Amino acid sequence: MPKVFKEIIDLGDGRTVSIETGKLAKQAHGSVVVQMGDAMLLCTVVSNYKASPVDFLPLTVDYREKFAAAGRYPGGFFKREARPSDGEVLTMRLVDRVLRPLFPKDYHYEVQVMIQLMSHDENVMPDALAGLAASAAIQLSDFPFECAISEARVARVNGEFVINPSRAQLAESDIEMMIGASTDSVMMVEGEMDECSEEDMAEAIKFAHEAIKVQITAQERLADAVGRKEVREYETAEENEDLAKRIHELTYDKCYAIAKKGTSKAERSLAFSEVKEEVKATFTEEELEEYGDLVGNYYNKAQKEAIRELTLSEGIRLDGRKTTEIRPIWSEIDYLPSVHGSAIFTRGETQALATVTLGTSRDANKIDMPSFEGEENFYLHYNFPPFCTGEARPLRGTSRREVGHGNLAQRGLKGMIPEDCPYTVRVVSEVLESNGSSSMATVCAGTMALMDAGVQMIRPVSGIAMGLISDGDRYAVLSDILGDEDHLGDMDFKVTGTSEGITACQMDIKIKGLSYEILVSALKQAREGRFHILEKITETIKQPNADVKSYAPKMVTKVIANEFIGALIGPGGKTIQEIQKVTGCTLVINEDPVTEEGIVEILGTNQEGIDAVLAKIDSITFKPVRGSVYEVKVIKMLDFGAVVEYVEAPGNEVLLHISELAWARTENVTDVVNIGDVFDVKYFGRDPKTRKEKVSRKALLPRPERAPRKE
Repeated sequence: MPKVFKEIIDLGDGRTVSIETGKLAKQAHGSVVVQMGDAMLLCTVVSNYKASPVDFLPLTVDYREKFAAAGRYPGGFFKREARPSDGEVLTMRLVDRVLRPLFPKDYHYEVQVMIQLMSHDENVMPDALAGLAASAAIQLSDFPFECAISEARVARVNGEFVINPSRAQLAESDIEMMIGASTDSVMMVEGEMDECSEEDMAEAIKFAHEAIKVQITAQERLADAVGRKEVREYETAEENEDLAKRIHELTYDKCYAIAKKGTSKAERSLAFSEVKEEVKATFTEEELEEYGDLVGNYYNKAQKEAIRELTLSEGIRLDGRKTTEIRPIWSEIDYLPSVHGSAIFTRGETQALATVTLGTSRDANKIDMPSFEGEENFYLHYNFPPFCTGEARPLRGTSRREVGHGNLAQRGLKGMIPEDCPYTVRVVSEVLESNGSSSMATVCAGTMALMDAGVQMIRPVSGIAMGLISDGDRYAVLSDILGDEDHLGDMDFKVTGTSEGITACQMDIKIKGLSYEILVSALKQAREGRFHILEKITETIKQPNADVKSYAPKMVTKVIANEFIGALIGPGGKTIQEIQKVTGCTLVINEDPVTEEGIVEILGTNQEGIDAVLAKIDSITFKPVRGSVYEVKVIKMLDFGAVVEYVEAPGNEVLLHISELAWARTENVTDVVNIGDVFDVKYFGRDPKTRKEKVSRKALLPRPERAPRKE
């Protein structure tokens, strides 16, 4: 039996998390099993000893949920786990974003972090444990890694903050965020809120950070107990201080001057490239070969320093704006003539075209993961084609970035879709230009497209991407950042919200020890920017259109008793298919497990067709009440009576017996009624002997007086 090491983390409310090593996957460079309740994650880490021929860290974070963990089979034809789901991809991104900055920049050895859900507990959301597992495994390896980190989900439930809540608790929360941090610094934040304030958001981050510190201490205790490995040696990048100084002197002032001009992306890119070529021209071919990438690296460093100093000292940015200034905005709705809703949002050199499609519950996005099964009636897809940045790149399917940005925009908008919206709503954002925060442009375009489609949003949502530049003593918060500012800044964060508060956020913080005062200050500046953008949006469309477009489907729901569902469907679906064929409408029938009633969704572009469907349903579900009076029409004559049809429910027929036509004896039915006659009858229910329904015409007629008896 192998020697097993274990550490326990007390979450403070009776729940615990354990980290164990020594039993599984011992050939990996580091491996742990993290357990909370019955949920168990296995994390392994491996790094090659031979450098990759790339100038970046080839890090792969892979998170997979095994269906066997929940005692289930994979869906579909092939009974084997295949490509990762969107949920798994989002977890991979959450872990990657915290781990990647902590490896040395010159560490170019392939690293693979594999996290697998091996056992599932329905009261535990396993993605909240993935960051803890990854960091704990790395602490047991010999990788060069700056410090231990962890991640935790924080939610506010009934006014109280909870760490790593269950899915049931999450459904009751008004704040939900995933926080990634080291002991000293918060590094990553992502989540959604029910229009919360900036101060409440900061308090949630603080609460999660305290819990993360406890998790990091447990990792360090485990690593000490096992015995820390000596950090591996690797080929580090060469440094040349004299060369760095020379290039700085040649380029810094020129880069500062270019940055100060406030030109367009294309113009300044060309100008910076010319400076770089001028510097290279001062070296011989032999020197360039000797220095390798150092010339380019030192130039990039000087350029970055110049741009940052310009902003910190003069408050001027690359495109000439002030730190709080938003780029020019223009927008348009109803651009595409045949979609249910559309909008263009353009801010500076970033442009998104959003479309909205309305459908039935049959069009809901099905989620089938071992840790969660369900469906989304509102979802958003984000596409980022290479032409939007003027590039030609291979198209290899939906990228992790597209999944992550789409999820952020979806979380920003979904809280403003009313619960009584009858439609399944799909938003698709096509990013057509990108130079800074296409995900926030997606939120803005999505808001306008939804209102254009007639979706009665509670309030419109706007989004903004913010940046931060700091040298320790000075700092500048940048509103509506460019792509270059995202790269050279110390924090980039995206915030979406309404006039009432924040609905979603995503932050990546690159500097240590960022104070909460600066964070709140940045969030408040973001609020001012959001309000400015919101004002521009509402100039284009102030409120949702009162109705859907004429060519968009109208949705009507009808509740029927369960006993009529079979009759509406008909044998082999014959009845419902005929209704759809005749009316041109789509019908979807769902059973409400709570009320045990049938909910019929009627989707159609023609109001006459919808009315016809409603009339047919009324006919099928018509149930006369004993003692009531109904108008009927004669549709068939028989020797022993007339077949009549209820006028208010065509298709529902009943026999009016000859004896119930009149008080006087009737020899022939035609003596009293004929085909097409309309009159009232009284309904007496079913005869207990014959079990046949009984109606009477004579019961509504004056009863003749009896002739006096003869003595």
